[in-house]
Amino acid sequence: MLFAYQRNGAKLRRLPPAAEPEAAACLASAIWIDLYKPLPGQVEAVRQLGIEVPTLADMEEIEVSSRLYREEGLDYMTVVLPGQTELKEQISSPVCFVLSSERLVTVRHHVPRPFETYPERADKVGLGCARPEQVFLGLIEEIVGRLADLMEGSGRSLDTVSRAIFQPPVATRSLGAPAPERLQELLEQVGREGERLAHIRLALLTLERAVGFFAQTVPDRIEQEGLKPAIKSLQRDIAAMEVHADFVSQRVALATDATLGMINLAQNATVKIVSVVAVLFLPPTLVASIYGMNFAHMPELERPWGYPGALGLMLASAAGAWAYFKWKKWL
Repeated sequence: MLFAYQRNGAKLRRLPPAAEPEAAACLASAIWIDLYKPLPGQVEAVRQLGIEVPTLADMEEIEVSSRLYREEGLDYMTVVLPGQTELKEQISSPVCFVLSSERLVTVRHHVPRPFETYPERADKVGLGCARPEQVFLGLIEEIVGRLADLMEGSGRSLDTVSRAIFQPPVATRSLGAPAPERLQELLEQVGREGERLAHIRLALLTLERAVGFFAQTVPDRIEQEGLKPAIKSLQRDIAAMEVHADFVSQRVALATDATLGMINLAQNATVKIVSVVAVLFLPPTLVASIYGMNFAHMPELERPWGYPGALGLMLASAAGAWAYFKWKKWL
């Protein structure tokens, strides 16, 4: 799919889709071209504007030189952003920004939320949308804001987990630790938040590199007024978010350890009950074993009270063991 945006006063206006023979001419007036899983005809239309569209394999290269470079006057900056697939699955995938003096071209194969929200907020974010550089910085600022929202959501989710573990409801507090099924749900929730945080940290790392690369190209641009302060502000925001991401990462580790500790306590309680029950039956088993011996002379066997006496002795030994455990506070 191809989405083209043209400057309309202080805002961006989406251009209507055009047929492939006329696509290049229609795109010539666009200040931002957003390619989502581009078709060959759409790639060719952008190529006619003098911009080579990188493939998904090119964007997935891990070398920094393959993600941040200048070629024929165009700046190619690839970042990895969290988003959704067509099936609403959460993934992280590369997004390439191709910046020229006339327009910004973005290439992506998933759906990061900022690409849907920025066009309507272009006049309220960053320096506006009068120049491609301003569109680029505004879109980066929108992405950083989205990452901050995701991190805040992870923090709220970890708050819920912490309350469930350390401050259980009054109604269930007398029952001890949460149920094993609930602990499993909490552990899965912490795992999801840890995975989301990993996506956020990777996005922040690649954004920091991209913004730093863009800052190096600012002196080469004709209209650079106001860009440097905006870049420095973005770099401060990204650095602050990286520090906060470290803090949230520590909370994820704490929640994981606490949940696993509660699971171990629940398992220990179960093993303790089984062990106590086994020990309670040891004295009666000893008594039954003694009277199960095949000796020729056992006077109790011939007495009328022999059988009830043996049963009473077994019950008394079990009760004595139980009383001893209670006295030792093992139960």
